[in-house]
Amino acid sequence: MSLLPFGDLPAYEPRRFVPASANLGDEHQLQPLFELLQQRAAECRTVAELERWILDSGELAAAIEQEGSKRYIAMTCHTDDPEAEKAYLHYVEEVEPKMKPHRFALAKTYLAHPLRSQLPPDRYGVFDRDTALLVELYREENVPLETEEAKVGNEYNKLSGSLTVEFRGEQRTLTQMGKYQEEPDRALREEAWRLVTERRLKEADAFEGFFDQLAQLRGKIAANAGYSNYRDYAFRMRGRFDYTAGDCEKFHDAIAAEVVPAVRQLQARRREKLGVERLRPWDLAVDPLNRPPLKPFGETNDLEKRSQTIFDRLDPELSQGFQKMRELRLLDLANRKGKAPGGYQSTLSEARLPFIFMNAVGLQRDVETLLHEAGHAFHALATRDEPLFAYRSAPIEFCEVASMAMELLGSPHLDVFYPEADVRRARRVHLEGILHVFPWIATVDAFQHWLYTHPGHSRAERTAEWLRLMDRFGGDVDWSGLETARGSLWHKQLHIFLYPFYYVEYGIAQLGALQVWANSNVNPQRALADYKAGLALGGARPLPELFRRAGCRFDFSRETLAPLISRVSDELVTLD
Repeated sequence: MSLLPFGDLPAYEPRRFVPASANLGDEHQLQPLFELLQQRAAECRTVAELERWILDSGELAAAIEQEGSKRYIAMTCHTDDPEAEKAYLHYVEEVEPKMKPHRFALAKTYLAHPLRSQLPPDRYGVFDRDTALLVELYREENVPLETEEAKVGNEYNKLSGSLTVEFRGEQRTLTQMGKYQEEPDRALREEAWRLVTERRLKEADAFEGFFDQLAQLRGKIAANAGYSNYRDYAFRMRGRFDYTAGDCEKFHDAIAAEVVPAVRQLQARRREKLGVERLRPWDLAVDPLNRPPLKPFGETNDLEKRSQTIFDRLDPELSQGFQKMRELRLLDLANRKGKAPGGYQSTLSEARLPFIFMNAVGLQRDVETLLHEAGHAFHALATRDEPLFAYRSAPIEFCEVASMAMELLGSPHLDVFYPEADVRRARRVHLEGILHVFPWIATVDAFQHWLYTHPGHSRAERTAEWLRLMDRFGGDVDWSGLETARGSLWHKQLHIFLYPFYYVEYGIAQLGALQVWANSNVNPQRALADYKAGLALGGARPLPELFRRAGCRFDFSRETLAPLISRVSDELVTLD
């Protein structure tokens, strides 16, 4: 696929089951392979033969998943290329839907196999649990609905990636415009903010329409599976075996009680330092002492090289992993027109290699984003030797510990980007960002709880609920005269459109990451060793055990949150 930043990547291990010549984008060539697996399952006479069958099933799944990842990468790197979109949509509309019934059939065959009870329970317990969940939730009538959901999500992605503005004589993406929010000139910040906001508001009806379609589709999917609302279905579908919707609501309450007051204190100090009567939306990213923006790098090649130095210092294994990604061109970091917004790490499942996508424009947050996505990449690399495909990925709540902890573990080494004074400033920006993100996570998650437990709501009701949550979690920012923009802020949160209910994980994981960070302040070598040991488990153990192996507790109650927020606040005082 010529649009990919990287070339051909060999499989991590030679294929044993999938023919080397198989066209993984042709559903007609894939179907006989599933049928052959069904036939072979009945021929398994020993536990060893059943385990071989499981591995061969995983080989096929990894090969198909990698094909989908490659097409998604090509499409997001080039949202303006019709051929890339066509290839991706073929996978979404033809390949993936036609494979779902086959995966369901294989899962049922496995669960009913007479030898399954003889498999070692400690090894296959999580695999059994997850396979049973797939069978429990599968509904044939949901396959076309899920396909349509993916297509609507792609339209949202395409529109978001296409937005540009004319600013100071140049056409700029909305991502590129973000850097002006760090400029000391308040009038300039306001001009840039209003221009970007007005551009988004022009598409407000389209964004609302996308969500209307998605909400309707998701409601049908949940009803077909026997659920009264999509929230309850989503919690089950996401495999949340270790916490409930009620636990998330308590987490929201804890954030309101412990974090929002700390954020209000930060905002009061910011307002005082800036010498303004009220904080406006364009006052939130600028340095409070009106210093010029931090400029950690010019070109993305520089970002790569300096980040490499951080990993060189941290650990030889991490260093080698990042160097390998650079050599294989598994990084697409620079922002450009026609590129989808945001950042992600995608694993090429058959090669067992990670790919990092982001939109760097030369800001401190780009450094944080690369450290974050590198944490995901290290997680993927840590499980390369895991034979079982299902265990080469972990629950999202722990995947985000991998990424967020890497931001914190890398922060003491920011001197590769800055002189000492700016290192302290950058670390302060990062820690303040952690405090600020908890209320935003609570806002987005609580909003989704409301959205899907109030089916049939109007757009006006939706906006009113968003504004109520902004009042609860938004801190002391003056939005007077900007009420329409405030009510539409959620349009830029792609998770709401593309990955429903995938957001509270960031908050849960941030608590794990802060515990890893706290451990590193006591014993850096032990903390890093525990972190890597947790990553190496992949998804082979239940979520609380993954946290425990990484040296932290799986708990997001107020009792865990309060001392960690206090620790961050104390560190901010030190850095000040």
